[in-house]
Amino acid sequence: MVYTVKMVGILLITHAPLGNAFMATAAHMYAGPLERVEAIDVMADQDPFEVNVLAMEAIARLDDGAGVLVMTDMMGGTPSNCCHMLTAVGHVEVIAGVNLPMLLRALTYRENDLETVVEKAISGAKTGAVKMDHC
Repeated sequence: MVYTVKMVGILLITHAPLGNAFMATAAHMYAGPLERVEAIDVMADQDPFEVNVLAMEAIARLDDGAGVLVMTDMMGGTPSNCCHMLTAVGHVEVIAGVNLPMLLRALTYRENDLETVVEKAISGAKTGAVKMDHC
């Protein structure tokens, strides 16, 4: 009998080229391609309706029943404004303010439920931003 582990899908919706850069960095750190992770890099003049359509299509591909965590770069920008309607889709949560520690934490814990992945991602973002003193 074959068992498949469900995992939360991750969708990055950011100003170009940030999302794909985050994906490439995470793949480098995990030494291989990332499963159930996609990025939509929003161009300066891109139609928000088009971004919403791309996001809905990506969510459908990424959701294996465990839900999808959408991460966007900053609240109030075009990418985050395109995310407002995504939570109405169903099992989707959106976090603004993505940084690399947030993404890595989400990737690490995504075999848990969506709520736990959200909590871990936000925790990673907060603890990953620190003032470094002189060494």
